[in-house]
Amino acid sequence: MKQRDVTGLLCFTWAMTLLYGEMFAFWVPYLWSCSWPHHHLHPSGSGMEERGNQNDYAKIVVLADPQLMDKTSLHLAPKSLLLETAQFYTDLYMRRAYLGSIWPFRPDAVIFLGDYFDGGSFLSDEEWQDSLHRFKHIFDLKAQGRHADFQVYYIPGNHDIGYAILHPHKPQVISRYESEFGERNYKFRVGNAEFIVVDAQTLDAYPPEKRASASWDFVKNVSSDSHSTCRVLLTHIPLHRPDGTDCGSNRRSPIINQRIRRAIQDQGILYQNYVTEESSKDLLDLIQPVLVLSGHDHDQCAVKHESKSRTIEEITLGTISWQMGNLFPSFMLISIHNFSESNASSSSSHEAVLTELCFLPIQTYIYIWYLGLFVLTIFALLFWPTNSTSGWSQLVATFSSFRQVLSSNFLGEGRKEKTDDEDCEYEEIWDAEGYMHLMKKSSNHPHARTADKASIERGSAVIRPTARKLNQDEDSFANLDINIDGGLDLNAKMIPKSSRSISTVVIQRLVRLLRMLTVIAAVNVPLYMMLLFKDWNDQ
Repeated sequence: MKQRDVTGLLCFTWAMTLLYGEMFAFWVPYLWSCSWPHHHLHPSGSGMEERGNQNDYAKIVVLADPQLMDKTSLHLAPKSLLLETAQFYTDLYMRRAYLGSIWPFRPDAVIFLGDYFDGGSFLSDEEWQDSLHRFKHIFDLKAQGRHADFQVYYIPGNHDIGYAILHPHKPQVISRYESEFGERNYKFRVGNAEFIVVDAQTLDAYPPEKRASASWDFVKNVSSDSHSTCRVLLTHIPLHRPDGTDCGSNRRSPIINQRIRRAIQDQGILYQNYVTEESSKDLLDLIQPVLVLSGHDHDQCAVKHESKSRTIEEITLGTISWQMGNLFPSFMLISIHNFSESNASSSSSHEAVLTELCFLPIQTYIYIWYLGLFVLTIFALLFWPTNSTSGWSQLVATFSSFRQVLSSNFLGEGRKEKTDDEDCEYEEIWDAEGYMHLMKKSSNHPHARTADKASIERGSAVIRPTARKLNQDEDSFANLDINIDGGLDLNAKMIPKSSRSISTVVIQRLVRLLRMLTVIAAVNVPLYMMLLFKDWNDQ
């Protein structure tokens, strides 16, 4: 394969790689790997036909922990190049995921499970507004609380408003959050399900403060309301895990649990990975949900809780960002059957609320593939032979060599060539460049005696049995200094190709490498830039 063929192949490989890594990979969840959970049901024989059509479902998308990077994320100076670059590529990934993987599902509602900003409670008002603008741009939120044809619901996270211990010192954190995202404790209905939003950051405040009391008053009011529909509890911080449950970083030893409880009793919560056991039990008993959804952990997890009335599943959703410690960002699809009120109470939770966890492209693996392809490109351009022929010529030469081997081994042609070499004479032929070639021609003389085979003269050339090696070493003597008149310069020195300076070869290879890299970059860099601006600009 010639150098231009190698360069063309690498250009094509890079173009396909960029198109997949920057665009096609984000279409895979919608087109191939994920679908609404009610599409997997088969109504026939399952009793579902009596309760309505299979497509009669309300559809919800759930996202968790975007946690937009800011000056508190990497401890870099604000507006520094490194921070701006990290923010751009992290935001770009989430925007592509939202517009390419999530938006095509056309849900009836979108729920965010908190932690929209990384250092939300520690940002100034100006910095917080800048992060809010980025958040709305990433998730294409044209108007507050309403996106096109579906409703958007928000849950406060600890990175948005902090814990209860912070609120008396920074009341503006709560006020600016509520001014943009609404109340921290509320309920709403989608389809035939009722969703209960609880601010988990204030549930375990000690001593109980006004905001903690407000959260518990809301929970008690919800529990006293009569309801015939299924309920889903939404809380940013997961509920207390049963002992021995391994759920990412939420698993804590009894010693750490005691330290958390002591911190609550002494000075209030500084940080917590889950709601305390007592608060978790009260929430489940008062609200009686069929499903609990939470975030905070950045990793996917599912556990079972036991309440007075039933076994309740809690699903902790992983982060949607690829920079938050999870290699496998994800989102969730929920289908809620629109049962009639008379049948809703008798339906099982499995029939009422269906969930499916969907995974987004693994951005880290994409960048690793880019790096590996770059290394492969360097090696291919640097070490590919300079005298390579085209692929078709190589194929023909290989076939000819294979045929010669077969002929020599099976048809006995090798012995015939040996006989011809012994019964022939050679003639000196000089080409236009002054090189001498020996041409074999048939001989009319009788066979020489055995004693004469060691030395046979033909004109001005003396042929010996070792003369056949001349063809093999022909390339080594190609640089002989030949006089124009046909004479051989006896003072000429044989200079084989291998004696060229190593530095000259290295320089030639590097020049060729830079030339071919320039060609590849000229084709693919504009493509890459086009993909970046296409996804980042407002559509």
